[in-house]
Amino acid sequence: MDAEASSSRSLSTPFRRALTACRGAWSHAAKLALDIALPTLCVSCREPVDGEGVCAECWARLSFIAPPYCPRLGIPFVYDPGPDMLSMEAIANPPAYARARAAVRYDDVARTLVHALKYQDRTDLAPAMGRWMARAGSELLHDADVLIPVPLHWRRAWRRRYNQSGALARVIERQTGVKLAGEALQRIRPTQQQIGLSRPQRASNVQGAFKVAAAGQALIAGRRVVLIDDVLTSGATVDACARALLRAKAAAVDVLVFARVVDGHKAPI
Repeated sequence: MDAEASSSRSLSTPFRRALTACRGAWSHAAKLALDIALPTLCVSCREPVDGEGVCAECWARLSFIAPPYCPRLGIPFVYDPGPDMLSMEAIANPPAYARARAAVRYDDVARTLVHALKYQDRTDLAPAMGRWMARAGSELLHDADVLIPVPLHWRRAWRRRYNQSGALARVIERQTGVKLAGEALQRIRPTQQQIGLSRPQRASNVQGAFKVAAAGQALIAGRRVVLIDDVLTSGATVDACARALLRAKAAAVDVLVFARVVDGHKAPI
């Protein structure tokens, strides 16, 4: 009987391997057929594209932010004013967070990417967007202890099924190894959509809306936190988050977003 069992095992192993190979081949063939029948389209111009949703032409139209920029807010300068020179906005209205960085300006292509990720279930865009963010925020991430995505209220999260900021943060975690603490910061009351609100209205809308959960206190206290979000407009939301994290004794809070509104570009609609 032992010999029969041994023979059965020796026969079943090659069979299992063959079955696994067949399944892999079938999966590849099915994906190839689907790609032929339904080619991936550029999320911006809708032309067929190989890769992660953006064609080369639209990628070239993205306005990546690079130095020189305000060391506090990450707002790009037209010319280099010299080291440590702050923007007028940073001087007039300094935020609670220490530094902010963005991968791109919020222009037409960036808006299309953000809206597709946020409202159209295009989570396949998160890997490319997250990699661009990791590159733009390398100086923030180098010394960071923990990543915190800007949270959704549970009702909105239930309707949307996922948090776009969390999707971006998971990509950055894989890229950098900085630990993600997705549940540490909570949105404790629902807030009105910030779209269409003035700067004072945005600040009032999110005031007191965020709190560090009791279970998340140990993850925040004494740590350097990088807040992750998709778009920075007035900065009211990330400022409110930063204040909640600092009340929980975070050592410092920086902000990393995919896109930020810069003078001359329209705010999110």
